[in-house]
Amino acid sequence: MNDIGIFFAIASGILSFFSPCVFPLLPAYITHLTGGKIEDSKMQVDRTKLYIRSIGFIIGFGIIFIALGASASFIGKILMNYRILIMQIAGLLIIIFGLQMAGLLKFKLLMKEKRIQSELKPKSIFSSVLLGMAFASGWSPCVGLALSSILLLASASDTLSEGIFLLGAYSLGMAIPFFIISIVISYSLKTMKKINKYLSKLAFVNGIFMVMLGFLVLSGQMQKISAWLSAYSLFQF
Repeated sequence: MNDIGIFFAIASGILSFFSPCVFPLLPAYITHLTGGKIEDSKMQVDRTKLYIRSIGFIIGFGIIFIALGASASFIGKILMNYRILIMQIAGLLIIIFGLQMAGLLKFKLLMKEKRIQSELKPKSIFSSVLLGMAFASGWSPCVGLALSSILLLASASDTLSEGIFLLGAYSLGMAIPFFIISIVISYSLKTMKKINKYLSKLAFVNGIFMVMLGFLVLSGQMQKISAWLSAYSLFQF
């Protein structure tokens, strides 16, 4: 599952960042992280603080996501005798989550929002790490669906390290656009306005993407694709 799973995890992380629950709040996160402010549609921030504290924030949510991945894999290992059943249930749930994300299902239970409001005012990279951990501990619904899907994938993985790598890849997928877009909008907020127009379409893409992942897991094709990719890589070398 490793090769194809990591690809899906990175892509899911990127699409999660551009979800309607996260992306529009980016200016608020940045000003909270740096102590900056927005005036006349421009962001007034200390860019050195932005670089350092953004890295701390990324490390913070990465720690929580990876810990969740390790926990999911550990539980999966305990239930190894039921691995096929776990994969089938995981695949089915991932499909449901994907349809919900795409707006094709409207389960109220999956639409409930859970956020932790942090009053922490970062004064160093260490407090930025704590803020990132708080963010990861209180994600909103559309991020939670994608994250839950990768956690289900981790629970069906062969080893504990695979689960850790999957959630590390998911964290990386969120971290790269977070860092790049944070820097871009510190110069101009116009980029935010342009991307905001496409958020609903990106949410639909994310949902369809997760449905595809769910079908691969449910049918057992994911292992076959990964095995083929591994064999192909060995053949190339």
